Amino acid sequence: MITETGKVIAIKGDHAWVQTIRASACQSCSARSGCGQRALASVTGGRANQVLVANSINARVGDEVTIGIEEQALLGASVVVYAVPLVAMVLATIAGHNLSGGSDGGAMLGAAAGLAGGFLLTRFLPGRRGGYEPKLLRRNPDRGPNLSINPTDL
Repeated sequence: MITETGKVIAIKGDHAWVQTIRASACQSCSARSGCGQRALASVTGGRANQVLVANSINARVGDEVTIGIEEQALLGASVVVYAVPLVAMVLATIAGHNLSGGSDGGAMLGAAAGLAGGFLLTRFLPGRRGGYEPKLLRRNPDRGPNLSINPTDL
């Protein structure tokens, strides 16, 4: 399971909005030196993300929580989001090329229509709802006040 720590910033019915910082996972990852996600997080300044998750642990605003998603769910979501539109575009390009008598314009129109159709198809695929959503795993213990001493204060 892939996990991330965040803070509950709002409650909406039986769901919670959790704010996470992308860069936090990079510190403990063994692939951090060659990872594109870390490079992206450093460019964006570790910008905060907000995720809506089912509030299965009755978290309250201000709670620090851990959210997680199964690796297979992440892989499945990636296939749906990236592969389905790409395959639809390639198939529609071939169809557009053949239907237009070998015209490049027909292939380009087919490619655009296939890509748009692929994105629409991913929107309505049945397995998408619920299966690919992160879950609220646990409420993290409060760390208490920061008791570190600054050496210049001594």
